[in-house]
Amino acid sequence: MKLTKKSFAKINLFLHLTGKRDDGYHELCSLMVQIGLWDEIQFSFEGNGIRVFCDHPHVPGGKENLAYKAAELFFCAYEKHQGRFPLGGVAVRIKKQIPPGGGLGGGSSNAATVLMALNEYCAFVFSRSELMVLGLKLGADVPFFIFGVPALATGVGEILEKYPELPELYVVLCDPGVAASTPDVFKNIDFRLTSGRKCNRNTGSNVLLGEQGGDGWGKLHNDLEVSACRLYPEIASAKGEMEFLLKRDVYMSGSGSSLFALFSGPEAARKAYELLAKQWSRGQVFLAPLKRYDLSLMYWGVVKW
Repeated sequence: MKLTKKSFAKINLFLHLTGKRDDGYHELCSLMVQIGLWDEIQFSFEGNGIRVFCDHPHVPGGKENLAYKAAELFFCAYEKHQGRFPLGGVAVRIKKQIPPGGGLGGGSSNAATVLMALNEYCAFVFSRSELMVLGLKLGADVPFFIFGVPALATGVGEILEKYPELPELYVVLCDPGVAASTPDVFKNIDFRLTSGRKCNRNTGSNVLLGEQGGDGWGKLHNDLEVSACRLYPEIASAKGEMEFLLKRDVYMSGSGSSLFALFSGPEAARKAYELLAKQWSRGQVFLAPLKRYDLSLMYWGVVKW
């Protein structure tokens, strides 16, 4: 049996740090949404054991890949749940399009996609909630990709609340060609330079109500941007170049290094994409819609909350 799945990227439309825990992890409040940029993952259920391959030169295959750890975790949980190990093995082949180290959650998305695909192969032995609990063991962003809809994330990112009324938006996304280290960016944070914003159920309300015909996004913010730009001056330089070319604000996703601008209509977004693709001197440029619906329907058939 073979399966092919899309593993979508995400962006953080805003990200506020709200505190630091005794265990060293940072608490945050962030609006997360998947976008129409994805890796393709092929599953072949054959042979024995777990094998993971990736076509990107800077992303390891085998046991070092988070997709391998996801498969290993799933099969261990399955054996504990069912009292037996699923027969046979799985080969996972990842065709990368999401830039690694770009704050787009590519590795976490791949891990979530592996968990969901294996769950499908095993006749949905785990519920969505159970799969999210498994995913949290792999990383704070993994449950979001299983959750499947735009979400207000709190805690370390694992507490998710569906975000309503997300408008139709398009993103022009740029990879400046540098991979940012998430641990290094968090270690380099100066809390005196963060927003200090408190998070509650209304934090996300109306944050995407734009000006300038729907394309002004002054309320968006990322507390990690200062730290990332201090560590990687290329990010700050690329942001300045993008803002000059596009004549609008540009934001960083997650811990960096990917940068994005939002547009309320496809035509304006396409013109901006074509301008950057022609004149921008760095990295890759992507054009994608925000995903406002449940991307995991392809795995679950119906929404189960």
